[in-house]
Amino acid sequence: MTLPPDILRRAPKVLLHDHLDGGLRPQTVIELAEQADYQDLPATDATELARWFAESAYSGSLERYLETFQHTVGVTQSADALARVARECAEDLAADGVVYAEVRFAPELHVERGMSLHEVIDAVLAGFEQGTAAARNNGQWVRIGVLLTAMRTATHSKQIAELAVEYRDKGVVGFDIAGAEAGFPPTRHLDAFEYLRRENAHFTIHAGEAFGLPSIWEAIQWCGADRLGHGVRIVDDIDVTDPKNPQLGKLASYVRDRRIPLELCPSSNVQTGAAASIAEHPIGLLRDLNFRVTLNTDNRLMSGTSMTREMELCCEAFGWSLNDLQWLTVNAMKSAFLPFDERLDIINNRIKPIYAELKAQQEANQ
Repeated sequence: MTLPPDILRRAPKVLLHDHLDGGLRPQTVIELAEQADYQDLPATDATELARWFAESAYSGSLERYLETFQHTVGVTQSADALARVARECAEDLAADGVVYAEVRFAPELHVERGMSLHEVIDAVLAGFEQGTAAARNNGQWVRIGVLLTAMRTATHSKQIAELAVEYRDKGVVGFDIAGAEAGFPPTRHLDAFEYLRRENAHFTIHAGEAFGLPSIWEAIQWCGADRLGHGVRIVDDIDVTDPKNPQLGKLASYVRDRRIPLELCPSSNVQTGAAASIAEHPIGLLRDLNFRVTLNTDNRLMSGTSMTREMELCCEAFGWSLNDLQWLTVNAMKSAFLPFDERLDIINNRIKPIYAELKAQQEANQ
């Protein structure tokens, strides 16, 4: 049974895996390109541009998927542009019912026109502050935590990790590495991860998306990741020969037993070829097996999606109910890089009461 659209829109949502440069509004991309004299956009109509991003992202290849970011990064090389997209990101997430989000971006990608890394981070944090304030003035409560991302294909990870620690009391809640997985294992950045552990800092690692179990194993056992960005290929260590009695391998058992959160992004995973379809996405199996599953958007522009849309797709594919959605949402909030008491406050005051209201409304309408 598909849940009514109005209930899905109102359902509180927690988002742990969302890229700032993957969530721009198409019209904003066009306007920022004009301001920056950026000449390389494939379309100058917002509808056509949105279609181009979605079609280009459906390549079945993570590398091709990542190529679309040259345009969103290309138009965000100024403090004003970064502040604007951060402000709009907060407003868009709040309008979608997101009460807490961790949004990630790579500061090193925005210095082509002379900004320093500090100026880049300051601009994004200012934009999120403006956006959350505007949303709350509009009656939509949202909190944003920032993840600083280092590119696994580059050599700046230690410097970005140091910035994550420097800014952790100013809105930055953690660290991440992203980019093409094949040929660029997370162990190339061990100095960054060792530094973060010494500083008691949180970090997640993109792993198990385009590359398989070795990527996940390295991220956990060598690097000490708190969470797995995607981690969808953990399903390769689960034997489903007997669908009624799946058998977990040693790594899958470890991930489940240790409650290591999986930042799953169904639509994005289908686009990059990590899953054949939403109906065949491992999130259904992993939820049934009680892994620490979380539901995420990854890149809202490239996937033409939102948290409401991801919930809708999964409810259609797996028959999820409000109880399932609440379970996923609480999972995500438990896994956030916030202090325990702040996570608990959002669960008890922003998530559970609204789900209780929605369930009561649904029962009354049946």
